[in-house]
Amino acid sequence: MDYIHLNDMEFYGYHGVFPEETKLGQRFRATVTLAVDLKRAGETDELEHTVHYGEAYETCREIIEGKPKKLVEAVAETVAAEILSRFPLVQGVRVQLVKPDPPIPGHYKSVSIDITRGNF
Repeated sequence: MDYIHLNDMEFYGYHGVFPEETKLGQRFRATVTLAVDLKRAGETDELEHTVHYGEAYETCREIIEGKPKKLVEAVAETVAAEILSRFPLVQGVRVQLVKPDPPIPGHYKSVSIDITRGNF
């Protein structure tokens, strides 16, 4: 299996359980990995045999900057489902979603979730 990685994409969204999160918003970072057979793309040098990175990025942006959800798990699940739905060449997807500044007292770098869907 081959992989396309969209690394450390940054977005501003309004997801969270607490009212201030949905009102003020916050930063989110995402790394999305697409499991795709890239052999034909490599042999033909044709875009139709791979996934358009810009379109995959826009799919992630639409969701992460879109309608607020309470849980980052729900955001990641939506990203994974949309990627699998919109891009037929994608056989599996891994979504790593980072919430750098959650409203948790204490010292830490971030919190994140990591989900994998499809054939990876």
